[in-house]
Amino acid sequence: MNKPILIVDDEPHVRLSYRVTLETAGLEVREANGAAEALGELAVSEFSLVILDMRMPEMDGLDLLETIRQRGIDVPVVIITAYGDVPHAVKAMKLGAIDFLQKPLTPEGLRQIVWDILARHAAPEPSKPTNPPGFEVHLEAAKRFINLRDFPNAREHIAKALEIRNDSPDAFNLGGVLFEMQEDYDRAKRYYGQAIRLDRNHEAAQQNMRRIYELFHFGSSNEPFHLGEE
Repeated sequence: MNKPILIVDDEPHVRLSYRVTLETAGLEVREANGAAEALGELAVSEFSLVILDMRMPEMDGLDLLETIRQRGIDVPVVIITAYGDVPHAVKAMKLGAIDFLQKPLTPEGLRQIVWDILARHAAPEPSKPTNPPGFEVHLEAAKRFINLRDFPNAREHIAKALEIRNDSPDAFNLGGVLFEMQEDYDRAKRYYGQAIRLDRNHEAAQQNMRRIYELFHFGSSNEPFHLGEE
């Protein structure tokens, strides 16, 4: 049986909107109106995903996420925010939350990211003869290991994804996220830069690059290198 999804938001109408969107897709949903109620739910039940609003009274979403991790709870988290807060985004990623949605949300956008995260963290099927994993499999595995803050395995899967498709802006952007979470900001900048060179309209890479520049004011972009380089 699938574990429920926990929605954490201080606004009742927002929780209701998210609940209806997900329950009509066949998912089980529970609600919490803030940090205290969310921590209570997480203490007694297991969840497949937490949908967490960044801005809440008493304890904001980032502080709640940090408390969740301090208690050893590795549940996947998607952050909902209406704010372009650079330091918050960086810290959230370091706590394993690499999935963000900006308000206002569309039902389709919410359902899609929820399905993507649930699939990413689903229990593997029993082993059976199969073809070698493809590009998408390696990319989703890398995201899962980044969520779990298992950086060596994440790096291995990104490298394998790039061996299959070295022209993928998504793979280079994810490599940038990995290096940024490890505070290797120069390498992160190079990977984001390569993603943008491959696709100038890659919104995630553009946002990530702006965040790097705003935080550290790096100079001009360098040529990308391979994940195996030291």
